[in-house]
Amino acid sequence: MMYGVRPDTREEAAAKLPALHVLLNMGWDYLSPADCLTARGSEREVLLPDVLREHLSSHTFEYKGTTHSLSKAGIDQVLRTISATGISDGLLAGNQAIYRHLTLGVTVTEFIDGHRHSVTVPLIDWQDVSANWFQVTEELSVERPAGKGRYRPDIVCYVNGIPLVVIEAKRPGSSTRTRAMVEEGISQHLRNQLGDGIQDLYAYSQLLLSISGVEGRFGTTNTAGKFWSLWREEEIAAEDIQNIRSTSLSEAQISAVFADRPDWARKDYEALQAGPVLATEQDRMLVGLLRPDRLLEFVRYFIFFDRKKGKMAARYQQVFGIKSMLARIAQRRPDGGREGGVIWHTTGSGKSNLMVL
Repeated sequence: MMYGVRPDTREEAAAKLPALHVLLNMGWDYLSPADCLTARGSEREVLLPDVLREHLSSHTFEYKGTTHSLSKAGIDQVLRTISATGISDGLLAGNQAIYRHLTLGVTVTEFIDGHRHSVTVPLIDWQDVSANWFQVTEELSVERPAGKGRYRPDIVCYVNGIPLVVIEAKRPGSSTRTRAMVEEGISQHLRNQLGDGIQDLYAYSQLLLSISGVEGRFGTTNTAGKFWSLWREEEIAAEDIQNIRSTSLSEAQISAVFADRPDWARKDYEALQAGPVLATEQDRMLVGLLRPDRLLEFVRYFIFFDRKKGKMAARYQQVFGIKSMLARIAQRRPDGGREGGVIWHTTGSGKSNLMVL
């Protein structure tokens, strides 16, 4: 990240830095653009292969009563499989294939004492959130096809070296247009997913966010602009979200984020954080969707693919409606029966999708 004269920092100060602040306070590790590029190997690569290798090296499997670690050959098989995006058949087809690998694992062949054995290797530990590596970087420069240049999403969130979340950050308002700036971020996401964009990145993405400091919308791969949704939190207390937003970062975190920024940028940020900072719609969406446990829950249970509609991500009312249903039917009366209930819907509120989920 290079700075010359003092630039217009409205996007950065209003949306991107607050988003990084919230993510770091929720346990994400900051990875500088330079370090991220080194880990990627080139601007054509979007995975962090060594991070994924390290995660896979801790996986063990049982064979005839004994425990074994994955071999180097087995780890290489996983890397080859997940590196093949399959976007030659279309972005959505490639994204669906990768989603299956994420949720169901990758099956590889191991040889134990000369015996062939199939092992299904999970890419993400869904049961133990802390067993995964959550990293966030910014200004991820990705090379476009045919030498057409590069696109740079503002924030990308990696889980075990796989880019699951892509965020575009915009300033809160425009002095020249009445169009909401959050819609500009959505337009950039849609542009990036075109054939001459950066489909290699979006083949892995599961959640896409557009934020503008005061508001935010989310979708997933292939979500049309009119279907991007807001998030209303119904479980995490408002004071908990406020604490995440208001808690200062550690000195190590601040030093990492501002290492490549000028001194005045850090001073401006610290001056803002010195006083009370009220949580915004952007903050509530980031906490509700990207707190590590929430992200894994959403990716695993609240995304599905439809033959006609494509890839679908649940809206907040569907997420909390489903959770309420499951909690309700888990309760049993003394006679062993279960209580019923009603979920009220309006036309177009997503009844069919809720039933699928």
